[in-house]
Amino acid sequence: MRAPRVPSRLRRPPTFWRRSIQARVVASTLVLSAVVICAVGWYLLRQTRDGLLENRVDAVLAESASATRDAQGRLQAAPVGGTDAASQVQDLAREIIGRADTRGYQVVITGPVDAGVPLSDAVATYSAGLDVVATLPTALLDRMSTVGAGPAWTYTEVISDRTGETDVISDQPEDGSVPGIVVASQLRLPADGRTYALYVVYPLAEEQETLGLVTQALLTAAVLLLVLVAGITWLVTRQVVTPVRLARQVAERLAAGRLQERLRVTGEDDLARLATSFNQMASNLQRQIRQLEELSRVQRRFVSDVSHELRTPLTTVRMAGDVLHDARSSFDPGTARAAELLQTELDRFETLLADLLEISRFDAGAAVLDLEDVNVGDVVRRVVDSTRALAEQRGVRIAVEDADRPCLAEADARRVERIVRNLVTNAIDHAAVGGRDPGIVIRLGVDEDASAVAVRDYGIGLEPGESAMVFNRFWRADPARARTSGGTGLGLSIALEDTHLHGGWLQAWGRPGRGAQFRLTLPRRSDHALRRSPLPLQPDDAADRDEVTA
Repeated sequence: MRAPRVPSRLRRPPTFWRRSIQARVVASTLVLSAVVICAVGWYLLRQTRDGLLENRVDAVLAESASATRDAQGRLQAAPVGGTDAASQVQDLAREIIGRADTRGYQVVITGPVDAGVPLSDAVATYSAGLDVVATLPTALLDRMSTVGAGPAWTYTEVISDRTGETDVISDQPEDGSVPGIVVASQLRLPADGRTYALYVVYPLAEEQETLGLVTQALLTAAVLLLVLVAGITWLVTRQVVTPVRLARQVAERLAAGRLQERLRVTGEDDLARLATSFNQMASNLQRQIRQLEELSRVQRRFVSDVSHELRTPLTTVRMAGDVLHDARSSFDPGTARAAELLQTELDRFETLLADLLEISRFDAGAAVLDLEDVNVGDVVRRVVDSTRALAEQRGVRIAVEDADRPCLAEADARRVERIVRNLVTNAIDHAAVGGRDPGIVIRLGVDEDASAVAVRDYGIGLEPGESAMVFNRFWRADPARARTSGGTGLGLSIALEDTHLHGGWLQAWGRPGRGAQFRLTLPRRSDHALRRSPLPLQPDDAADRDEVTA
């Protein structure tokens, strides 16, 4: 089952990320800068908060102590007789609450503390708009429930009583709570001699608002700083990446064959020196490539000229050789044998010249195809018939395994026949004599896109790495091995060039002592690119299934 294709618009961002070093540098700089800014901002906010709270706590404790001393002084100055405890508490609370309203804090007076009555049921006098039960922490209440407990303070949440007529804490949020500090101390009431608790509640609304403004300022500064860092990073990386990008473009044009391309050098910095070195390298490569092209051109022209020039003396020698070969019956045995050898070597010499001329045409790019619809199976059988005598001379039998339908291809019949003949004669040269029967198996395969021929022999095989060298000119797997077919050493090279001219594949597989297989794959239409072959490169009867080298 084929995997669904990813739309190009979804593939573009990852591709841009992989290919743009500038984007990666800017992104990584932003991430690192954001981490540093967050760490610094957190530290600054914590220091600001701690400083605000510390200053506020000092001021609160001082003011609370002053309020407690003042209240205790009023109580001491009050007349002992003629006033009950409840009236004395109310008078004291009225004075303290009035003072608290003008200074922005709230007061709660409860007691007596030794009565053991919960706060919700105890007699309490407090500032209007305060939820006493929700505001005063339980731990502080427990501490003040002991007579003689010293002053104490703690943080709390100041809860507003929305059912009250007034709301002293005007800056509270909608949920009716604001951070605060509560300071507790004890007072002794002269009217009854019992101890009462005084709770002074200081809201931290102003500090909270200040901290919010600082946080907002830090966030705004962080965003602006990130934008500034991104812009600076983009500009700095652009100064470095732009010359590198230009160098890449020039290198691509050089690779495409435009050897005259050069980088523009400006300045004297490291990038300018790199551009100078790049231009020098390009000039040296251009000069060497031109020298190699000229040498290759001279070599091809030399091979072509020599091949043409040798035809005239070879024709003369051939005429003389034919005369001697026809008259060999009148010669003594030694001279007759020499005439036969001369005729054989002249045939081989002519074949070599023809191959050299064909190679020179390939090198010069002058080879063209004469395309027609070709039945590759008919070509294979025609080649087998023409090489049967050579195979019988070697004691090798050739078997052909046809495909289930005709192997048709749009190709040059003469060149395809030459490819198959080279493969078959090469297999005859290397097939095992007196071994497996048949000694050579030719398989045909076809599918919707390609037709293929595989020539399998069971001879000496190929060493690892030789399957890539077997198509080199004049190369032989065993230099000491004679060519029974009288080949020139250029057959497989010419076959490979003919295959490439068709847009096909010519591949080899082999193992030492297990034989070899050559596979020819041709597209059924000359304008179609090959994607796969109908036949496997490694034969099914191979002893192992190791990786093959094409």
